[in-house]
Amino acid sequence: MRTLALSTMILGATLSPTLFAHETEKLNYNIVNIQADASRQVANDEMRAVLYIEKSHKQPAELSNQINQLMNQAQAIARKYTQVKVETGAQSTYPIYDNDSRKLKEWRARAEIQLESKDFKAASQLISELQQNFQTQSINFTVSDEQRKKVESELMIEASKNFQQRAQAITQAWNKAQYNLVSLNLNTSNYFPQPVMRGGMAKFAMAEAAPAQDMAAGESKITVNANGSIQFK
Repeated sequence: MRTLALSTMILGATLSPTLFAHETEKLNYNIVNIQADASRQVANDEMRAVLYIEKSHKQPAELSNQINQLMNQAQAIARKYTQVKVETGAQSTYPIYDNDSRKLKEWRARAEIQLESKDFKAASQLISELQQNFQTQSINFTVSDEQRKKVESELMIEASKNFQQRAQAITQAWNKAQYNLVSLNLNTSNYFPQPVMRGGMAKFAMAEAAPAQDMAAGESKITVNANGSIQFK
């Protein structure tokens, strides 16, 4: 029995590469790669802005006090706008040296505040108030996460149907009756336009807030790509 079992194992080991090669050849036979996609222009429903304050002073403690006061004032103003999400951004303090003597000249500090809202009017009004002391670094418009996920789910179905249509058309073109799906990958990609405003915006007069600006949010393109392989029967 031991000899028979050993012989069977050896025979199985001998036949396995041949059987494996046959199965591999069968799998790779009549394989066609296909790609299809589905796209949609979606209205940007979320606004994001970054504003900053920059100050210089010879005494770092006094400089820090000035920055803190202005940031606290900004937070107090922002609390009036419950529709706008406000976060403290990056902050930094660094020395400035004289170009000739290389001696310490003063200290400079910069602090950012980040805004995010779906209410463009409220966000614009808040930016207008903050620009009495702050400058605007950038304003971006984008598709919110919940809206993007909703559209992507719909486009995945659309892209899958487009893939099936192409697979069926190619199968008929080759005079084949049917096909099997070997693999399918679904990938998403989004194109968001460049910010409508970037660093370099002039600071408005400090005496009063500038009028709120009408915002043109534009659209973003969301695409789902379906690529995979089919095998003719």
